[in-house]
Amino acid sequence: MALVIGAGDATGGAIARRFAAGGYTACVTRREADKLLPLVQAIEAAGGRAHGFGSDARKEDEVVALVEQIERDIGPIEVLVFNIGANVPCSILDETARKYFKIWEMACFGGFLNGREVAKRMVARGRGTIVFTGATASLRGAARFAAFAGAKHALRALAQSMARELGPQGIHVAHVVVDGAIDTEFIRSNFPERYALKAQDGILNPEHIAESYWQLHRQPRDAWTFELDLRPYMESW
Repeated sequence: MALVIGAGDATGGAIARRFAAGGYTACVTRREADKLLPLVQAIEAAGGRAHGFGSDARKEDEVVALVEQIERDIGPIEVLVFNIGANVPCSILDETARKYFKIWEMACFGGFLNGREVAKRMVARGRGTIVFTGATASLRGAARFAAFAGAKHALRALAQSMARELGPQGIHVAHVVVDGAIDTEFIRSNFPERYALKAQDGILNPEHIAESYWQLHRQPRDAWTFELDLRPYMESW
């Protein structure tokens, strides 16, 4: 069973569809469960199995209950993908403590909560894959992205620590740096010039991102990848 935290309309949904196509039951979450219905229906229409859950990844009690429910009623979690974005640009001069903290909660603290709860089950079984979705901000902090960069840097550090601790126990922990614009409605509506590069393969296709996650999970343990960078060929480093 594959659990995708933050299964939105682009990358998260594509990851869920790919694992479902590979024979896994896809359990997908968003804060509002009704928004998951089209994704669940699409997976089922393609012959896969899927369940949607409304859950706030920042709330410890909800995360604990979610993992317990899935393990009890659906099956063992073999794959966890933490895919919450929280990309909210703002000048450091205008940033509020409340929003800064909320971005950290979504992009990092939620990763800790979900990673910890699933890792407990995986370690007991001696197997499993945990993948954290990173971004350009995981590696460098751009102007107006202080909160997002701080949270994504912290998520990367969490992934590194977990990989070093859990790898010897049979758990593959990986961090994916998605460095570039993704083919989403947000990019199409807000950055039309960037979206126009789609015709030249200049923005990331969510289905192709998902394929990389699938390949990470399928790697033999004598050659595990910790960090994978994904960017269009024309994207500057």
